[in-house]
Amino acid sequence: MLGEVNGEACRAYSKKRRNRGGARRDLEDLRAAIGHHAAEGYHREIVKVRLPEKGEPRDKWLTRSDAAKLIWACWRYREMQKRSRRPTDDVKAPTAKRPIRHLARFILLGIYSGTRAGAIASASPIPAVGRSFVDLERGRYYRRQQGTAKTNKRQPTLPIPLRLLAHLRRWHRIDPEAKHFVEFNGKPVSSVKTAFKSAVRLAGLGPGISPHTLRHTAATWLMQKGADPWQAAGYLGMSLEVLLNTYGHHHPDYLSDAVEKIAMRTPGHERKAHVSGAVSGAVIPLRRDNH
Repeated sequence: MLGEVNGEACRAYSKKRRNRGGARRDLEDLRAAIGHHAAEGYHREIVKVRLPEKGEPRDKWLTRSDAAKLIWACWRYREMQKRSRRPTDDVKAPTAKRPIRHLARFILLGIYSGTRAGAIASASPIPAVGRSFVDLERGRYYRRQQGTAKTNKRQPTLPIPLRLLAHLRRWHRIDPEAKHFVEFNGKPVSSVKTAFKSAVRLAGLGPGISPHTLRHTAATWLMQKGADPWQAAGYLGMSLEVLLNTYGHHHPDYLSDAVEKIAMRTPGHERKAHVSGAVSGAVIPLRRDNH
């Protein structure tokens, strides 16, 4: 009940949930639901939801070598099955099935556009309600699904990079009847978490890599290439503050002005220091007589 929501209950939930980030997200949802309930006039009392402290922002990203390994693992992997149905037979052989090949497209879209997983899954060359439309002719990616309202998760229209646009056009030529760019068995994917986890394992990458890592990778690569932060934030659909706070240290110009000026001396101070040092450290030789 609303009357039972208090700081103690929220802290107990966070402790039981163990995952601080997950508990915070759950409690944020609860706070939003209570706020909506109040806005509709169903209760007038003030109900506060106590949130656990935010964790450190994640900075896990893929190098270009890691990204290549991940894509190739998705493309090459074939499903393994036992050669016979006998329980004692543990020998497995590859089949013709490619259960995670569709992830290669997902990864390319995620890295080169920095788009969230939901908008990637709904990306389509055919405009329709509930889809994120990709205009292959004009090279524009309308990331917000048609028919949905704007939310705090910014999804601005994206000019598609030429390398990614070439992939998208080729995929559409291969299967012009496909309604989505990322499909599994002819149907759009709803979640890639399980398949992505398998791909990470097959590629031999470390822990902590998830579909959202692709967005971190796009932001990191933009900063490493020296992109203008304001344009990079607009491209990714995030605030400039979040971009600089989380990824700004990857930029080649990060604190460069401060590093340059911290050891810089003004010309006047240098001359003064030279003269004072020369006077204080000078040795006046004694005059020698010839005898």
